[in-house]
Amino acid sequence: MWGLVFLFVILVRMDELLKMAEGEMKLRNYSRRTVKVYLGCLRGYFLYCMGDLGLKERILLEWSRERVRAFLLLKIDAGKSSSTVNVYLNSILFLYREVLKVVGRVDLKFGRREQRLPVVLSHGEIVRMLEGTVNFKHRLMLAVAYGAGLRVSEVTALRVRDVDFGGGLITVRQGKGNKDRVTVLPSMVVEDVRKLIVGREAGDFVFGSNRGGRLSSRSAQKVFAQALGRAVVSVAATFHSLRHSFATHLLERGVDVRYVQELLGHSNIRTTQRYTHVSRKAIGGIESPL
Repeated sequence: MWGLVFLFVILVRMDELLKMAEGEMKLRNYSRRTVKVYLGCLRGYFLYCMGDLGLKERILLEWSRERVRAFLLLKIDAGKSSSTVNVYLNSILFLYREVLKVVGRVDLKFGRREQRLPVVLSHGEIVRMLEGTVNFKHRLMLAVAYGAGLRVSEVTALRVRDVDFGGGLITVRQGKGNKDRVTVLPSMVVEDVRKLIVGREAGDFVFGSNRGGRLSSRSAQKVFAQALGRAVVSVAATFHSLRHSFATHLLERGVDVRYVQELLGHSNIRTTQRYTHVSRKAIGGIESPL
């Protein structure tokens, strides 16, 4: 009986802490995705505390370097990437440092992120994907995402008012880092976009769901995966590979890296410069000394 009572108290406290963390993140204008990810990480951490250390309310309120370190080691042993483990650490630090304000400087080190080259599709592979996609809206969505360098969340959030046909531009509102930016509207899709949005209001989504409202990122990713399969592309690409391909292909055509940086919305040019390392055309033009 008392065990159930203590469990109820802990669960209530856990819910309170999650709501406090959520409120603080919203006040700081964190993105919806970041809020969701951080809360999921904190739930995992709380369950670890309850399962391994017993039903003690103070466990959730007190900072323990050893406890957090042991939790992170479990994630590493489970095969989680260093980036994922860093997100867990960030979420826990946010709770204790910014919400509960019980910890200052922490000597836990963040894991070094893996240096992986972006997966880039060739222009021919992208053409095959588009040609193999029969659904008009789906094909146009993939074409706009590639042709404008949009993230999946950005293309699904695109509204009619964000498309400037006269200027040949797309305004990306509140992209990653809650920043607005302007990118190109590919001339080849202009008439198709006009056709798709005819009769719509300015606030309507360009690629809205058939059931109304915004198309989910998961649905857009599924559309991409199906198009990839039909095109018989062997590389392990994701929807984000369209954005990687956009940047790489522009650099291969000689577009200045600073312009590409602006189109992608990168704060640091070093983020954009990584695409210079995956240019197939540039590497293919180098003659081996063998």
